[in-house]
Amino acid sequence: MEGLLDFVLRDILTRVGGVEKCVSEFIRITHTLMSEKAMLRTVPELAFGARTYAGVPVWPQLLGSDAPCMAENAARLAEMGSPGIDLNFGCPAKVVNRHGGGATLLQDPEILHTIVAAVRAAVPGHIPVTAKMRLGYNDDSLALDCARALEAGGAAEIVVHARTKAQGYRPPAYWDRVADVRGAVQVPVVVNGEIWNVQDAQAAVAQSGCSTLMLGRGIVARPALARSILAAMGTAPGSIAHPGEDWSWQDLGPLMHAFWQVASTRLEQKQQAGRVKQWLNLLRRHYPQAQIAFDEMRTLTRPSDVDAWIRISIPV
Repeated sequence: MEGLLDFVLRDILTRVGGVEKCVSEFIRITHTLMSEKAMLRTVPELAFGARTYAGVPVWPQLLGSDAPCMAENAARLAEMGSPGIDLNFGCPAKVVNRHGGGATLLQDPEILHTIVAAVRAAVPGHIPVTAKMRLGYNDDSLALDCARALEAGGAAEIVVHARTKAQGYRPPAYWDRVADVRGAVQVPVVVNGEIWNVQDAQAAVAQSGCSTLMLGRGIVARPALARSILAAMGTAPGSIAHPGEDWSWQDLGPLMHAFWQVASTRLEQKQQAGRVKQWLNLLRRHYPQAQIAFDEMRTLTRPSDVDAWIRISIPV
């Protein structure tokens, strides 16, 4: 998710355990071949075996509508050691859709096929190409056609955000409609959207028939969510940080200190305080203490002030 699940949070959240794979924020492709330096700004993990600190693989995600250019950039990512290439056909942002990217392409399944086929042909056969879509643009009437087009183009897996572009991020997510998509294709389908807790995950699996979930805002708000889901499904998740399933506010303390250490050393100074506030803003959804913390640091902007506040206010 652009501006949220960047390399800093990928690093920190995968330390908790339970995450099998990460997909990067999208790399917007227009009509140019991006430099390796530009690719590394979004996916710095490519310089370290395309894995997070915890060893979780990171797949770069491309967004755009120029099939030859998408293919050329995918080939460059493959040369840089990407374990897979993901294609974004789900972003609902107006600025992205206005420029012919993301969910707007769901109005023309033929274009989806052309882009996926071009990318599939451009990267070595052992590197999977996957795609993320929504149920549609204004409605879901083309959902099955879009999924079939992605599969025919060579997508090895399809993630379906269970809402249309018009529905944005408003609840509910229509997980049962993902079951229809799943029935229309032979490749694995992953369900995504509005999964905030174990109960949501269980309902998404039951209604979609999918065995794999993609988490977005839910895991940012509840860092141990993937572990909790796996535990509820009878699969013991691995962890390098904590043996429990869910995490208390006190458990979260060391993780937040690690987050600040990474953010304060790898982000520009002007970004650092805002990233802490952004994470606290979502943590408020699950942790009442995050509201207090958010209010305390709302006016802080200087990294030195944030550093002092974290040392005093966040339990270790």
